[in-house]
Amino acid sequence: MPFSPTSLADLVAAFGAALHQAGLSVGPDRAARFTQAIAVLDPRTVDDLHRCARATLVSSPSDFALLDAVFDAVFRGYTDIAEFRGDMNAAGALPSSGSSVSDFSDGSGRSGSLREVQVGVSGSAAERLASRDFATLSEDELARLAEMMKLLRFATPPRRSRRFRPGADGRQIDLRAALRKARRTGGEPLHLPRRTRREKPRRLLVLCDISGSMEPYARAMIQLLYCAAGASRAEVFTFATRLTRLTRLMARRTTPAAALQRAGQAAPDWSGGTRIGAALRRFNDDFGRRGLARGAVVLIVSDGWETGDPAQVGAEMARLRRLAHRIVWVNPRTQSPRYRPLVGGMAAAWPHCDAVVSGHSLDAIGPLLEALRAGGR
Repeated sequence: MPFSPTSLADLVAAFGAALHQAGLSVGPDRAARFTQAIAVLDPRTVDDLHRCARATLVSSPSDFALLDAVFDAVFRGYTDIAEFRGDMNAAGALPSSGSSVSDFSDGSGRSGSLREVQVGVSGSAAERLASRDFATLSEDELARLAEMMKLLRFATPPRRSRRFRPGADGRQIDLRAALRKARRTGGEPLHLPRRTRREKPRRLLVLCDISGSMEPYARAMIQLLYCAAGASRAEVFTFATRLTRLTRLMARRTTPAAALQRAGQAAPDWSGGTRIGAALRRFNDDFGRRGLARGAVVLIVSDGWETGDPAQVGAEMARLRRLAHRIVWVNPRTQSPRYRPLVGGMAAAWPHCDAVVSGHSLDAIGPLLEALRAGGR
């Protein structure tokens, strides 16, 4: 067996942590299957190890893209397999039988220990930045997190569409298909095909506070929305003293830095005061009740510091809740165990939220993504 028990456990744990951080749930049962697959199949190359990971760590083909991205960052970033064509001494080959992870070579002749592999996985500069509060990051440090943000995926629960698709378990008979088939049997409908409604993801609606107290978190959230997979379909608004729609600007593909610059130019109230209630009222009047929020998953990013009347925040949140499928509030202040929503806008908004998460760092984005994916209230 090419891996010793200790090194194998460490390798699986490090890879599982990287997957979990990217938003892919890998529990102990899947990690155990991955370990057993390595022990039974005795992988000799990175590609063999990749096949083990695909077969044991995910349950749906839709997760392959995320797993592949993390696997490439962890293993293919450490080894160069471009020239590997079956030679066990070539770059990208795993250790031969009887060796351990400590014998792993990076393809340049230097031996790498498990600790060095883990440094490549979680000890890089970007990984160290991932645990830091967004408010402490400079513009350059935030930009360095862009590649890690690309590994994340925004997903919302599905909803039934008005369109139909063929389905053997459908409740409705597909009359058009039945008539087409009947033409082949002399007009007799010998078979009655059925149809069922299609499903598509619910709309993601983002309202991001860009007031002075939230400015560093707003920068990070806008960059996350620009980088993460699945966020390109989101409707994005910012607010401080006024409401600004950024959806079209976010759809233009350039760089995260350029996206942040465009957002700052489009929102003249950037780093201004906070009027949450007025912004919510403007959204409900101009967009929400016209259908944009109906059945959507609403993500509000704000610390809840309201300079206006908190009662207005509560009233507008109640209106929004009647329209939306689910409301998730991101408040970086909730990272403190002593935080309590006792006063101001947050106290008025709290009863109308389905989930409240901190989202104060890249490591804290996992609960946010899970809250968005959750169904129901």
